[in-house]
Amino acid sequence: MKPSHFLVSVFFLFLAVSTRTLSAQSLQTSTDTLHLTKPQAEKLFLEKNLLLLAERLNIQQSEALVMQARLWPNPSVTVEEVNLWATPNQLSLGEELPPYFSNFGRNRQVAIQLEQVLLTAGKRRKLIAIEEVSRDMSVSYFEELLRNLKVEVRRSLVELQYLQLYQTVFDSQISQIRQLLASYERQATIGNINRAEVVRLKALVLELTNESVDLQKQIHDIQRELIVMLNLPATAYIVLDTADFVPDLARLEGISASSLLDRALSSRPDLVLARQEVTFQNRQLSYQQALRKPDLTLGVNYDRGGNFLKNFVGFGVSVDLPVFNRNQGNIKFAQLGLERAGVLRNDKVKQVEAEVVNSFKNLQTNLSFYNSIDPAYEGELDQLLRSYTTNFRNRNVSMLEYLDFFEAYLDNKRTIITTRKELSQTYEELQYIIGSEL
Repeated sequence: MKPSHFLVSVFFLFLAVSTRTLSAQSLQTSTDTLHLTKPQAEKLFLEKNLLLLAERLNIQQSEALVMQARLWPNPSVTVEEVNLWATPNQLSLGEELPPYFSNFGRNRQVAIQLEQVLLTAGKRRKLIAIEEVSRDMSVSYFEELLRNLKVEVRRSLVELQYLQLYQTVFDSQISQIRQLLASYERQATIGNINRAEVVRLKALVLELTNESVDLQKQIHDIQRELIVMLNLPATAYIVLDTADFVPDLARLEGISASSLLDRALSSRPDLVLARQEVTFQNRQLSYQQALRKPDLTLGVNYDRGGNFLKNFVGFGVSVDLPVFNRNQGNIKFAQLGLERAGVLRNDKVKQVEAEVVNSFKNLQTNLSFYNSIDPAYEGELDQLLRSYTTNFRNRNVSMLEYLDFFEAYLDNKRTIITTRKELSQTYEELQYIIGSEL
């Protein structure tokens, strides 16, 4: 190769390496790492989640409707029979009208009527009661949304902790296997070991790296969900503290299914909503029954020059005659709505009872399996792997024995971490089912 070609090749190789390095650095700097604990993440969720902010505005809208229902109907005023000039016939008959003041309004006729609707049968009070229930239902809708979003956030946080812990296991083992691989490559170069063992270690590194990449992709998916729920910048990268991966099991002492059921029946927002729907339909029925009674319209009118009295003041009252329309259809509709709401409420009670019992059983099952694992077992497993690795490096253990144990080690680590994850998830699931914190 000519020296000039060699220099050009070196230049382009350096340029390619520099470009990759700059790209990697720019990718790292464009990501904002955020170290959080689960309580800190949940605090961000409660403060910044956009769906919760929107639902809070819905409560304020309901308050505005209550305020509107408290207002009385406006009076109405009518001005009519205004003449702009006097007719010759009127003047010839001497039917002149005096001015209002000075020379203004001479021979001008006018009629003014003022009316006020009076609601009967407590319609205004009953409409206020309906809107108050609607406001209470908006609060319950918010609490139900919060309950659903909170369990979703907590599940994602537990899943992220699990994936990060499992990723740490793979990173540690990949590092160890690469060290072994470097040592075996040196030994293979001088002919002390078979080249096939080096190839097998390379295959193991490739398998572990592939699984590590899959884990990283799952972490990215969880990160995306949490960024939306916590309303964080798109470039944020969350690193969770794993100290509280396992929930505080002391909270579960003395808890029974019956006590949990009592809490669920009193605090589940969806069950509260079902009861509020019955109240709403009951008040709706009362309001529709009140609508069959006609309202009164009181009026007072003033007529200047419209009859034998030059200045006439009269009073009147009007009322609709409930001959054909007595609101029968709306009353029937409200009666059926009340009956339907009662059926749905009873169905919700049965559903809550079944969910509480099932969730409590699942937690007991996972807790029993978690307690059956010796707390010292994980440390013994790590120590045994280090011992196997040392013996393998010293060729006291064969490749097949080492790989068999290594596979068993990964399976057991996965089982231990998965058991903790499932315990945490069933714990959060139970809190979600009863609608309150344990």
